[in-house]
Amino acid sequence: MKSAIKIRNYRDVDKEACRLLWRELTEHHREIYQEPAIGGEHPEDYFDKYLNKVGPARIWTAIIDSKVVGLTGLYVSGYEAEIEPLIVTKAHRNKGVGTKLLKKVIAEAHKIGTTLNVSPVARNIEAIRFFHKAGFNKLGRVEMFIDFSNRTWKPYLELHGCKLDY
Repeated sequence: MKSAIKIRNYRDVDKEACRLLWRELTEHHREIYQEPAIGGEHPEDYFDKYLNKVGPARIWTAIIDSKVVGLTGLYVSGYEAEIEPLIVTKAHRNKGVGTKLLKKVIAEAHKIGTTLNVSPVARNIEAIRFFHKAGFNKLGRVEMFIDFSNRTWKPYLELHGCKLDY
């Protein structure tokens, strides 16, 4: 029998599980960018900073069999809100967890009556497709870089006739 996915507000007892999810997200970014230094030695510490910035009232966890398997949050600034992050542990991806978390955070942003955005990294094609399928079909900003580190970038995407490595 398939276990039910429950979405609930963040609780203090979720902290270590959420820190591990944050580490897992960072490791995913390390893989897709082939850059082991992303997030530093203890990327889970960024969850603590995030928790202080956003506050526990705007963080939700996905629970299966009393275990935290996903997390999302809503950062509100003026008339804009951003979904940051949306993480599902690898063992529970493609099972509806991310969709339930996304529906929850969208409903919360809708109550505020704001513009909602999400900023997946350019190489996270699965995330881009997931959010697009969920209705994120407006392109609000583009972040561009000059990289002095000699990091390897994938060639290229085209936007308005401009070729951009990602």
